[in-house]
Amino acid sequence: MSQSTVQPPLRTRVDLGAIAHNVSTIKDMVGPDVNLMAVVKADAYGHGALEVARAAERADAFGVATVAEALELREGGIGKPICAWIWNPEDDVSTPLAARVDLAIPSLRHLGVLIEAQVPARVYLKIETGLHRAGLDPAEWEEAFALARDAEHLEVLGLMSHLACADEPENDYTDFQAANFARALEQARAAGLECPVNHLCNTPGTFTRPDLRYEQVRVGLGIYGLEPIPGQDHGLIPAMTWAATTMAVKPIAAGEGTCYTMTWHAERDGYLANVPVGYADGLPRAFQGKLQVGIGGHLYPQVGRVCMDQIAVDLGDNPHGVRPGDEAIIFGGGGMSATELADAAGTINYEVICRPTGRTVRQYVGGTHA
Repeated sequence: MSQSTVQPPLRTRVDLGAIAHNVSTIKDMVGPDVNLMAVVKADAYGHGALEVARAAERADAFGVATVAEALELREGGIGKPICAWIWNPEDDVSTPLAARVDLAIPSLRHLGVLIEAQVPARVYLKIETGLHRAGLDPAEWEEAFALARDAEHLEVLGLMSHLACADEPENDYTDFQAANFARALEQARAAGLECPVNHLCNTPGTFTRPDLRYEQVRVGLGIYGLEPIPGQDHGLIPAMTWAATTMAVKPIAAGEGTCYTMTWHAERDGYLANVPVGYADGLPRAFQGKLQVGIGGHLYPQVGRVCMDQIAVDLGDNPHGVRPGDEAIIFGGGGMSATELADAAGTINYEVICRPTGRTVRQYVGGTHA
């Protein structure tokens, strides 16, 4: 569609109403007895952490990767529980603890730092169940549980772990991890830890394994309106559209090429649209030939190299009259979905929605934000 108002040349539109809908839909799914932790790490998967957190009114808590992300939410006025699970034990923990940030404990070293700090803290013990990333190994459980129990200034909220294969419902590795988690929880409680709030499920686990929801689930992708498992539909609404303004429409003759090293040549006379997005903005060079750009409700193939600042789009003989100023959808409503682009490019929709960066300007619709 033609733009009636001046727009940044490259923008992501984030629908806060969609965020609120998705959070509400998932909260209804898990029910009142299971806390919904909305994962807003990595600037809410590119949607804007503070704005998403404000829109996610029915979330019970928020999850982030780093302490800096947690503090941004606190400073922005978010008062609900916030858990950060990546932090450097060499850093001063007084600031996040003073801000009431809950910390995950992924190692004995991290636990030792919090014990020595003698500062009241709410913590989750992060358990290795088979993903083989951060987490207390089974050989460390007995020692960790005893140390945490005896540290009176630590409030152990529960255990947490992460599923490796929950997006493959038929994969029995989830059962293997679930058994390990149950064993850890039994051992922790036998050691004297109450562990009232435990969480294992990510978005796919939440959707397919209600038996593993425990007292809390951590949902990331789902609150942004995307499905983690192909073919499933939980009534979610994608919240992000990545759009640009068509800068030019140029004729090209049969046999002529476009962009660096002339990797594409026109098979017939036609037209190319110039769209201002490139790898400096997060559109990978490797996406060449995988992207179909939506203009006016029609899809057109991106052709030639993805350049630093721009791409070329083959309009054919331009039967729909694309003009400079028309909106070009890289993904989202009116173009390929993030999932369709991910499938075409051989990646996952998680990565695609995190891609818009560089000169992209974020805009919000469907809600209010400060």
